[in-house]
Amino acid sequence: MILNELISYETLRLVWWVLVGVLLIGFALTDGFDMGVGALLPFVAKTDTERRVAINTVGPVWEGNQVWFILGGGAIFAAWPPLYAVSFSGFYLAMWLVLAALIVRPVAFKYRSKRDDKRWRAAWDWALFAGGAVPATIFGVAVGNVLQGVPFHFTDDLHAIYEGVWYVKFFSLLNPFALCAGLLSLSMLVMHGAAWLTLKAEGPVQIRARRIGSVAALLAVCGYLGLGLWLAYGFDGYQIVGDFVTDGPSNPLHFEVAKGGSWMEAYALRPWIALAPVLGVVGGVLAFAGLRAGREVTTLLASKLAIFGMIASIGLTMFPFILPSSSDPRSSLTVWNASSSHLTLFIMLVVTAIFLPLILMYTAWVYKVLWGKVTEADVSENSHGLY
Repeated sequence: MILNELISYETLRLVWWVLVGVLLIGFALTDGFDMGVGALLPFVAKTDTERRVAINTVGPVWEGNQVWFILGGGAIFAAWPPLYAVSFSGFYLAMWLVLAALIVRPVAFKYRSKRDDKRWRAAWDWALFAGGAVPATIFGVAVGNVLQGVPFHFTDDLHAIYEGVWYVKFFSLLNPFALCAGLLSLSMLVMHGAAWLTLKAEGPVQIRARRIGSVAALLAVCGYLGLGLWLAYGFDGYQIVGDFVTDGPSNPLHFEVAKGGSWMEAYALRPWIALAPVLGVVGGVLAFAGLRAGREVTTLLASKLAIFGMIASIGLTMFPFILPSSSDPRSSLTVWNASSSHLTLFIMLVVTAIFLPLILMYTAWVYKVLWGKVTEADVSENSHGLY
């Protein structure tokens, strides 16, 4: 417990803000190409053999990749309980659609090749498409709404209340900026899936993936820059007003927050964070060039760099806010007022320090063992052993 006392509450909050970001980015970097391959499936593969090639490029790793999503959700639940409660209650139907798509996807993987029937397999192929495209889009829509602020407020006893009935809450999420953010997210993960197929497949699947992926990379870069300008000049930012403590109790109503100015003021206060959007744009451009040139490993690395930079820039731009309130800025959740207790964060940090390196080592070992391309000959010769 002496070590617990040596690490301040402020430091633990910062560490867990970073760790949650790492877990969510890890999910995008790993399961992101799984979703991208699913979204590309109807367009890069024309025959049953080609579709099986595309599916089996992610077949050995998709289950392990989804662990990052579970870890990210679990970390938010344990480290930032108010964020988990408010976001999941406000985005309930959207989250249900994500979970439904992610539940259908493993069923499609397992059942698609159980019957040698064209209609049966076609139905599951479209289920795999939905399992990739729907979550990729909705995640972007959610981020687009968070950047604008979400219409909720806390009562005096910290009960979170959203404006409107459930269908109003859902359809209000589908505003122009959020929909464009959803398309950006989809194009970003399609680019990532195409980079993965370029590395793991060959023949027609690889050629089509390169062509479609290069368009997606261009759309991702242009969309990212366009939405950045829209965010800078089209929406107000949020600022904490007056003096505040960074190691006080977690109570959103203890802070005074004002809506106004621009999110981009963060770059004047912390110029070093400009590195994140630069990495996002440079990575996207390099991924575009790599897909056009037919490069493989470097293209996937560039795609990962683009995703890292684009997602990291959102968190760094919003800091210290993690869920601003558009209807009552004072109820906004920040790094300093929405965390679990000091002891909880410390215990979680110890557990993470032990198990996260093990997860990373195991993941690296799995990818090393399963390295290599999936060919049409592979799936033809192993019709009962592969998806």
